[in-house]
Amino acid sequence: MSPASPGFGRRPSADDLLVLLAVGRSGRFVSAADELGINHTTISRRIAALEATLGGRVLTRVTGGWELTDLGRDALAAAEAVESAVKSLAADPAGNRTLEGVVRISATDGFSAYLAAPAVAQVQRRHPKIAVEIVTATRRASQQRSGLDIEVVVGEPQVHRAKAIRLADYRLGLYGSRQYLRENGIPSGIEDLARYPLVYFIDSMLQVDDLDLASSFAPAMRESISSTNVFVHVEATRAAAGLGLLPCFMADRHDDLVRVLREEVSVQLAYWLVTRTETLRRPEVAAVVDAIRERVWEQKGMLLGEDG
Repeated sequence: MSPASPGFGRRPSADDLLVLLAVGRSGRFVSAADELGINHTTISRRIAALEATLGGRVLTRVTGGWELTDLGRDALAAAEAVESAVKSLAADPAGNRTLEGVVRISATDGFSAYLAAPAVAQVQRRHPKIAVEIVTATRRASQQRSGLDIEVVVGEPQVHRAKAIRLADYRLGLYGSRQYLRENGIPSGIEDLARYPLVYFIDSMLQVDDLDLASSFAPAMRESISSTNVFVHVEATRAAAGLGLLPCFMADRHDDLVRVLREEVSVQLAYWLVTRTETLRRPEVAAVVDAIRERVWEQKGMLLGEDG
């Protein structure tokens, strides 16, 4: 910056840095405004003031939100130091740091219910000021994680400017209800599956390649009930709609479901967690990620269909 530049010699405002921190983590002005309790116009004005002081752009527009520039990333590190200093003043009676804030998660239906929810409930019991929002979705990882702190997806994601963490492997197996198998018999092998209808995802709406390939073991199976929601798969299979290709950790919870062709049909997939590097540095997000990782480790046998 030249001496004639408007911001030369000025220090960035701590308030402006904290605004950048909120925008950088969420990728959206609206989310940052909600978090900070100010309006969208004030967010824009604070960012403009910070850019004038630093002499360059700290944010760049992307589809669905904003990404940090290299200068913005440098400023974010200073903003995190400011935030850390402020939060260090907040402690419980025992002197432990108080964690607070909203953590937003996107995950598949089954993962959300049986893995994420118990994990974040444990975090919330320890840190009551942390609030967690869980959005269920079965999709690829977003290239712009606007409004989300954590995504859990199936299959290794190809992401830009984000950290991908392999959480755990899990298995899909082929299940039938006891009633259905009494009435229709147990399949004797892969070639016998052509006479059974399949309960699984809607093929034309499935966005995840690994899940799309999972049912290729029996292309001759006709569709029965299909849905974008795995809980529908489980309940339709329990209701004798056909054989369901189900996550073992969900199906094995039901005594009325029987796994068939255990050796022939064993589809192993993986859950991956995606988050921004700067988001993971937030203590409340790190606490949630650690709890999720601990939960999937504890449930390793169930995920692989070994504890059913």
